[in-house]
Amino acid sequence: MNDGLDDGDARWLIVEDGFAAALANTYETLFTTGNGYLGTRGSLAEGHEGALPGTFLRGVFDHHDSAVPDLVKAPDWMALAVVVNGIRLDATSASVVRHRRILDMREGTVFRDTVFEDRQGRLTRLETVHFASRADQHLCCLQARITPENHTAPIVVHSGIDGAGYNLDRRPIYNEPPPDDPQMKWHKWAKSRHLDEVAREQLPDGIYLETRTIDTGITIGYAAVTTVSPAAGSGVGQRYKYIEQVSRAPVAAGETLAVEKLVAIYTSRDVAAASVRPACLDELRRHAAAGFATCRERNRAAWQAKWADSDVTIDGDPDTTRAVRFNIYHLLIAANESDPAVNIGANSLSGERYRGHAFWDTEVFMLPFFIYTQPETARALLLYRYHTLDGARQNARDGGFRGARYAWESADTGVETTPKWTWDGAHRIWMGEEEVHVTAAVAYGLMAYVAATGDDALMTDYGAEILFETSRFWASRLEAMPDGWYALTRVVGPDEFHEHVDNSAYTNYLVRWHLQRAAHVYAGLAVTHPGELAGLAERIGLKPDEVEGWLTRAEQIRLPAQRDDGVIEQFDGCFGLETLPVTHDDNDMPVYPPGYHHYNLAGTKLVNQADVVMLTYVLPDEFPDEIKRANYDYYEPLTLHKSSLSTAIHAIMGIEVGDPRRAVQYFRQSAFVDLIDNQGNTSEGIHIASAGGTWQTIVCGFGGFRVRNGQMTFKPWLPPDWKAVDFRLKWHGNTVSVFADHTSATFVLSGPKDRRETIIVNGHEITLQANTKVTVDLLQARPRQPGA
Repeated sequence: MNDGLDDGDARWLIVEDGFAAALANTYETLFTTGNGYLGTRGSLAEGHEGALPGTFLRGVFDHHDSAVPDLVKAPDWMALAVVVNGIRLDATSASVVRHRRILDMREGTVFRDTVFEDRQGRLTRLETVHFASRADQHLCCLQARITPENHTAPIVVHSGIDGAGYNLDRRPIYNEPPPDDPQMKWHKWAKSRHLDEVAREQLPDGIYLETRTIDTGITIGYAAVTTVSPAAGSGVGQRYKYIEQVSRAPVAAGETLAVEKLVAIYTSRDVAAASVRPACLDELRRHAAAGFATCRERNRAAWQAKWADSDVTIDGDPDTTRAVRFNIYHLLIAANESDPAVNIGANSLSGERYRGHAFWDTEVFMLPFFIYTQPETARALLLYRYHTLDGARQNARDGGFRGARYAWESADTGVETTPKWTWDGAHRIWMGEEEVHVTAAVAYGLMAYVAATGDDALMTDYGAEILFETSRFWASRLEAMPDGWYALTRVVGPDEFHEHVDNSAYTNYLVRWHLQRAAHVYAGLAVTHPGELAGLAERIGLKPDEVEGWLTRAEQIRLPAQRDDGVIEQFDGCFGLETLPVTHDDNDMPVYPPGYHHYNLAGTKLVNQADVVMLTYVLPDEFPDEIKRANYDYYEPLTLHKSSLSTAIHAIMGIEVGDPRRAVQYFRQSAFVDLIDNQGNTSEGIHIASAGGTWQTIVCGFGGFRVRNGQMTFKPWLPPDWKAVDFRLKWHGNTVSVFADHTSATFVLSGPKDRRETIIVNGHEITLQANTKVTVDLLQARPRQPGA
């Protein structure tokens, strides 16, 4: 088992040396394992005081006694208590003499090696390996080795399925006096219960637990088998929502007790409720017959295939390569290509923060990674928006509008789930009503996917309906003004310091683009797929004059003022707000001015996260370079980056406008956001949108990749201490491999031998022929050795 604990290639490994209770929950997040179907926090299998274990299953939401729908904390499959000489081995009951854990990202597997010492000085070593299979999404595997090092001991192993967990919920309390700490005023952690037991059962060679969500009625089945070697006496223990196999064996000093646990998981989202148990048992029998080693090898091979498409390397900076791979790893375990009815929550499947809800984060920050490395997964994520279109229609109706408005926070149905108040009841949350730019983000992701993949069927069968219904929302949400212009009042842009603003630049520019693109798609379908368009138009009652109305409104949307130097006013009146000085911490990152916080900065020019700068990134063809530079120079000093989404965008635009020092600094803030916990809340879950932004910074920032006028374009730039970057992109069913250093870039198009692609490098056209390497001189933007 030690193979996973060797240092090996450190660029693939996340390492914990020593146990610190204060960092335990953070490492639980970092060491999350998963496969897109489920995510399991990296808790120690034996548990300890303060642990926050959790397994989250895609799409399993419930709203029984929580403020808004929760992504349910499902039963814990990892539960493995080890009792030696009557003492439970964990960090609470014994001393930790030595502890080392490693996440090997190459195979999505966590290894650990811990030595415990009891009060009598007896040393016992516990080694474990666990993973959620990438090859078999319903399978989870755990292996343990228990060695009494300086004593002979009776050892009891409790290998369980624990369904007694609960979701945590911040709730205000009005009938208790506030504690002394003002930051904890009117607050406590409450328990949200979402599961009832349906059945628990001792199988001939294992155990089974079935639960059901209380409101949504989703059945969850777990079947597990645990084998212990040398053979030991065994039995089964049971209580409500918990069942375990119990094995007992005497073990001599220096000898090892080996434990292997396989768990099969199904829900009634996968099969009919009555078929959950048979599906679990069939899955378990199949993998138990193959054995742990075979399951692990299959998992390795599946991960190898994923990394072949998505790996990124930075020659000359191994630590940053490791950080970028860490972000990619978490993206890969966050999404599922086989389930078009789920999205990625803001903390993926790694924690309870944001309750598993999806935001604009998916289309703007994460979807590009999947479009260009895992397009089948990108397609599934976009189909989630189609499957929740009725929820979006309800959101629009609830606001008094036509068409479809996508929720700011979206769970399983697409109906708006944003809470109305902060957990302490002190501040009204307006994002659910006003942060409407998420609807344009969905269109943005859809158009980017079709451009990169050529998947016209997605547009014809699903995407057009999304574009048309969301355009209807914008047409009804826009307000006709006396001067003939159309306005969008009372909105929130990406900068959430400012609520109830009129004519947000980010929102209005995106709405104009959205309406224009929808009309363009309508015109295109009228030529290429007239029958399908006619059927859709009849079904949703769409007529040509309505589409013409979209173009009229697009041309007459009021855009905020623009100064002579090109700086765009973030929203009406923004230029007239108070200017506050910004100070920086020891890491040169901005901090709140004294006396200010998130909810009292509306009267100032300070910005929560990239807003106008974000606009110049997502619509690159709308703004010439000098406008991008002017807006970056104006807004960058005003931005506090209180969202983890902000630094990646500033890194990319810093590269584009020529601010290399800040670009590199912002990139490192994004890449290491969780590894160094620079937001202070990694314990609650991975910042998965920042992970997507980190990938974009490498590929779109340092790699200089953009899609313009339907073509791939590149303008690489590397920091002085990097030697080269290496990544791959999917394009129209083929792969483009990119290797860039300071003076040259090499491209290889993989695909049928007659395939050609024209790309733009530093403004010059370069033709790629399949399976032929082309090296371009970046200083002159011409091939050095065409065809070589």
